[in-house]
Amino acid sequence: MIDLIKKSLLAGVGVAMVTKEKVEESLNEFVRDGKVSAQDARVMAEKIAEQGKREFDELSAKLGAKLKDFTARGDEATQARIAALEQRLRVLEEKLSSPPTRSGEP
Repeated sequence: MIDLIKKSLLAGVGVAMVTKEKVEESLNEFVRDGKVSAQDARVMAEKIAEQGKREFDELSAKLGAKLKDFTARGDEATQARIAALEQRLRVLEEKLSSPPTRSGEP
């Protein structure tokens, strides 16, 4: 499960890097074609980068909250299983600590 999450996050970062390269490439092309000035291209790149960082931070926070919720539910289930096993163990210990009964004795 953890490996899947790691791979998903790394894939997301990889996509972000490819997107950044594509954005820079497109903006450089606009500057070469004279559609925007170099200064305007830098401003646009900064805005796009800031928006991407904000979105990444929001998604990371949501993922963190989901993981915390998931592990909390797992902890509750684990605690319930442990409590049930402890109860079974107590019953077995009581049976073992009781003197054995012989057949035919009252």
